[in-house]
Amino acid sequence: MQVYVIHENPDWYPPIDAALRAEGVPHQQWLVGDGTLDLDAIPPGGVFWSRMSASSHTRGHPFAKDHARAILRWLESHGRRVVNGHRVLELEVSKADQLIALRAAGIDVPRTVAVAGQRQLAAAAAGMPVPFISKPNQGGKGLGVRRFDSHEEFAGYLSDTGLEQPADGITLLQEYLPAAAPFITRVEIVGGEFVYAITADISSGSFELCPAEACAVGEGPAREIFALREDIDPRILARYTAFARRHGIEIAGFEFIETADGRVVTYDVNTTTNYNPAIEVVAPRPALREVARFLGALLVREAGALHAEVR
Repeated sequence: MQVYVIHENPDWYPPIDAALRAEGVPHQQWLVGDGTLDLDAIPPGGVFWSRMSASSHTRGHPFAKDHARAILRWLESHGRRVVNGHRVLELEVSKADQLIALRAAGIDVPRTVAVAGQRQLAAAAAGMPVPFISKPNQGGKGLGVRRFDSHEEFAGYLSDTGLEQPADGITLLQEYLPAAAPFITRVEIVGGEFVYAITADISSGSFELCPAEACAVGEGPAREIFALREDIDPRILARYTAFARRHGIEIAGFEFIETADGRVVTYDVNTTTNYNPAIEVVAPRPALREVARFLGALLVREAGALHAEVR
């Protein structure tokens, strides 16, 4: 028996491989996007960790999300232990889904209008106070997120013949949130428990804040925007861990911003969370090692259950 890491981006795998090896956890990656799935077959034993990313289409894997959906449903139908299963994948690939769930849990989220297709975008934007931002409903790493300081600027953007369409046809128009201080905060949860929090400097105005080393290729010192944060209100952590339990989220990063008018606004739940290597070195509990230990413990439990069945 082993841990299967279900994903589509080999560039993100080396740190995961190293952490699992360090903890002595047998594992292999399961790349999705191309391949077959025999629905009459019995899945292998083990623990299956879904790291399916909402941004997979930006790496030339347009069908990976749908492939993963089928795999996760198949595994769960056979009672396999899946970490971040099919319901979590649906949250990962729809920011609207995330925001609806967060709001239902009493967590403050940005005012957002979801627009299907292109014809209603200009009219919907006219009802947004400026500045506002647009973003794809299905995306990640901050890709495709843009700020607009006037409705005229947005109209010019829409008239661009090279305008890239969102992967699922849905664009989100969202209030722009001025920060009280120039950073956002990301809270990392592993096994449903808080591990650490980091800040990301947003003074440059960039929305692309992926902390993984693979995201920083060619960007040089951009990785220095991240720092550990210790002064987290425990009430925020309690809301996130309760939300994670309610939705079966076992590994994730929750991102929030503290606004100039005193709000604490959560705008993203990243269930394919990556960890910054510089942060991992100084963190009291490196998150990726916690992930490896969590998966290793699940694997031992599954092996024990199988042994008991055989007896």
